[in-house]
Amino acid sequence: MADVFWKPIKRSFCDRVNEEVFLQARIVYPSGVLMDQPPRIEGHRCSKGMECNLFDKAACCWAGTHPNYDSFK
Repeated sequence: MADVFWKPIKRSFCDRVNEEVFLQARIVYPSGVLMDQPPRIEGHRCSKGMECNLFDKAACCWAGTHPNYDSFK
């Protein structure tokens, strides 16, 4: 069975929630026979994405509601 972790990759300030947030990547580490393969990145999220989605407007790609807008670029 593979090991799956959400690893922080960047810390930044978000104007939408007025807090510091962590941008995270979902990393899958192979196990057993496949140990020679590198880890895979399966997804991205923001540590405050759930709170951000409670607002009535689409947020950004890190919250999962607006795939064409990255507020941290």
